[in-house]
Amino acid sequence: MPQVIQESIEPRKTPVQARATVSVESILEATLQVLLDVGQARLTTTRVAERAGVSVGTLYQYFPNKNALLKTVMERHLAEIAEVVETECALLRGKPLAAMAEGVVREFLRVKLGNLRKSMALYAFSYDMDRARLVKCMSERIRTAMADMLRTSTEPLGTDPAVAAAMLGDMMAGVTRRMVESEVPKKQADAMRRELVVAATAYLQASVHKPTRRPCR
Repeated sequence: MPQVIQESIEPRKTPVQARATVSVESILEATLQVLLDVGQARLTTTRVAERAGVSVGTLYQYFPNKNALLKTVMERHLAEIAEVVETECALLRGKPLAAMAEGVVREFLRVKLGNLRKSMALYAFSYDMDRARLVKCMSERIRTAMADMLRTSTEPLGTDPAVAAAMLGDMMAGVTRRMVESEVPKKQADAMRRELVVAATAYLQASVHKPTRRPCR
């Protein structure tokens, strides 16, 4: 039986020198531009190299094929989302639950949907790029940041902050997925943003610990 050789989608090496870092950054930016211009099917390493202003040989020093390019672009996009939410969660520590819900939802949607064409293009091919593992990594970072934030709220939760963070994360992910997949009009998208804040706030406030009152004798 002939051996099947699986094409690698991992980068070849990490740039060390500043000049090499600039080349890699220009290659990844060019990958996104070409993806948006011509789509995944017509994206080639030659087109990316031309757009980046580097030789194909230079590109191959870091990325063995176009799938490795696309995976790295996707990975960076998801890491950016996680970093934005982590930063916002750190700023919201010690705040009321309503402020936490509004801030986290606002920043998550801003970075996820700020460039809708980019999100749609990356979402379209991500199933081929080890999407499940990459999304799981991003989700775990976001949930950890939100759980740590919720533990500092001025209104103590009556439920495990980790559980509340998981529920909030799934709520945000579900709504944004619907918005990306359906290409909702701007007016409807704005309404969905507002309603998501309302839903997230209501959920967290409903989870606030309420001390048991003893009946009067």
